[in-house]
Amino acid sequence: MDEWWSYRPSDLLMFSPTIYWRLFESLNREAWALPLALATGALAVSWRTARGTGRGAIRSVRAVVGLLAIGWLWVAWAFFWQRFAPISTAAPAFAGLFVAQGLGLMGFAFAPGLRWVTGHGVRRVAGLLIAAWALVAHPSLAVVFGRPGLQAEWLTLAPDPTALATLALLLLVDGSRHRYARVWQRVLWGLPLLWCAASSLTLWTLGEAQGVAVAVLAALACLAAARRPPDHG
Repeated sequence: MDEWWSYRPSDLLMFSPTIYWRLFESLNREAWALPLALATGALAVSWRTARGTGRGAIRSVRAVVGLLAIGWLWVAWAFFWQRFAPISTAAPAFAGLFVAQGLGLMGFAFAPGLRWVTGHGVRRVAGLLIAAWALVAHPSLAVVFGRPGLQAEWLTLAPDPTALATLALLLLVDGSRHRYARVWQRVLWGLPLLWCAASSLTLWTLGEAQGVAVAVLAALACLAAARRPPDHG
């Protein structure tokens, strides 16, 4: 029997890169319309927000947070519970955490005093950059790294872009006007960062370079979060 120090991190995984990426292929074949519908809704809300202020902008914040909450709940069920659980003993735990984050986002959607961060500060620029990555660039990594396009990771279907989009949203939303919203917003950072760390480690162990992108973007979000939203009174 080999000594414990002879094992590599990859020896502890129960699946290969091929099996892992095929999970997303199965998911995309079954539920391809969900990210399209949610992304269209989010873009429509964002467009309306860019043209208005006041109550309309506040409602748009709540709508986008709510749409992302649905994405977390769907990933918990369709990815972790239905597909990842048969090959990973950690999957049920992550399914529960994703459900908790989804419910937490739903609660945050009704928090008082929410508004969009405005101006061209670090928080807003970083938030928009990470959001664009999660929506467009991250799915393209499948082709960049030589995998079939059907294995792309889409926002609200795959955990990585969903977690990154949530970090972007938390940068773009300012809940500082009300203590409940401020505290709840800080709490909501925990699980997306936890998943980004876990995913980066898993991808690194599998020998997949795109885990670096997840780690870098999560670090960028943390650095940008250290900047306070501008006070507009």
